[in-house]
Amino acid sequence: MSFLTRAVFLASALLFGSTAWADCECGYTVNGTLYTDLMESDFLHIKNTNESGWIAQTYTSDPKMARGAFGKDANPKQIVMNPLKSRYDWAGEGINGGDAGAQVIVKGGDPGKGGLIPMGEMNTNRTDVLYGSFRAGMKLTGTPGTCGAFFWYLNDTQEIDMEFLSQQFNETSYPVNLVLQSQASVAAGYTAENTDAFQVHQLPFNPSGGFHEYRFDWFKDRVEFYADGVLLKTMTGMGVPSDPGHLALSQWSNGDPKWSGGPPAEDAIMTVNYVKGYFNSSETQRQKDWENRCKDINAPKATCEVPEITEPPNNNASAKTFFFSQQHNMTVNQTIPSGNPNNAQSGAWSMRASMQGFSTSLFLFFLVLFMEWLS
Repeated sequence: MSFLTRAVFLASALLFGSTAWADCECGYTVNGTLYTDLMESDFLHIKNTNESGWIAQTYTSDPKMARGAFGKDANPKQIVMNPLKSRYDWAGEGINGGDAGAQVIVKGGDPGKGGLIPMGEMNTNRTDVLYGSFRAGMKLTGTPGTCGAFFWYLNDTQEIDMEFLSQQFNETSYPVNLVLQSQASVAAGYTAENTDAFQVHQLPFNPSGGFHEYRFDWFKDRVEFYADGVLLKTMTGMGVPSDPGHLALSQWSNGDPKWSGGPPAEDAIMTVNYVKGYFNSSETQRQKDWENRCKDINAPKATCEVPEITEPPNNNASAKTFFFSQQHNMTVNQTIPSGNPNNAQSGAWSMRASMQGFSTSLFLFFLVLFMEWLS
């Protein structure tokens, strides 16, 4: 083999060998399960809902449709972004005072007979979410008369809920309602209470006393519910959803004494400091994108493990949780909203990673030439 042939061969091996051009290009793993896509929202630093990857909902439902004594009035005014005062802070008051984060508000006071209760709801703009691991850092309201929820939704027969009824909180009881809405719950009058896809689980902490992480992992055959990293319940059966949908955050009241109660006597605020989702996309283009960027799933750093929290994210040092989107070169070809000033610019970093990889390989190419010339 000639000098030039050997040099080209060795340089090509270096340039095109089994190397990940960017970290996490093949996806993110949770307990060994690989997910191709991610959504991360750091509400401690986001100022504008429109740039967060979420859409504040606008709709009304009369008491009959809301299945309560009062109807619902969802409007963007009930979603208030209250980020920390500095992009470099991870604890402290928000710019409007009080707990920092996205505030989801139910307006207090009696709306009158048959009136509508102003409430807040926001959904992810991505509706291609099919199986994954989803977690939210939240502080629930202590004002009785609302239902606060972190959930995944397609329709009334395919829904995964973690719901908190503030009228249930007292000095000895802090429950979370774990629910899979299904055909069976619709047939039972839009309630899952008498199905095997419902459980009231007592938490060892007060959800209105501080921030905690609530999570559900959705598989083809089951849904696992967690609080602060501790498994609460695994649900299986026909209630497990099978089609893509979106994530949602909401807090509402309809005056139903058996569920939300209310309306609350004063404004009730649920505060969210982050939502993170690691999932598979149902969109063909997103699947092709993954195939194009994931050249070798076994290459070093081609997949990245999602860190688990070790303590509640409760407005102190622990509130600085890990975001892939805030790291350099870990979200190549991912959809990263522009609203967080701390997000690494994934497109720019992707290009920089490629240039760095090319520059390194070019250096090695000339090094190989030099070594061959010396020999």
